[in-house]
Amino acid sequence: MKIKLVKSLNGRLEKQIATAHALGLKKVGQVVEQPDNPQTKGKIAKISHLVEVVE
Repeated sequence: MKIKLVKSLNGRLEKQIATAHALGLKKVGQVVEQPDNPQTKGKIAKISHLVEVVE
């Protein structure tokens, strides 16, 4: 599954920033490919307001 960071990490909680970095997201507009598994879906759920899943 492809995940795109659509909102900035500035001013976010440390846990949300750490979750984004764990997914490999650092810059707005960046797209990464991650395996479709429960761990990835949980991370996306934690920062769903910052990311967009691109199919």
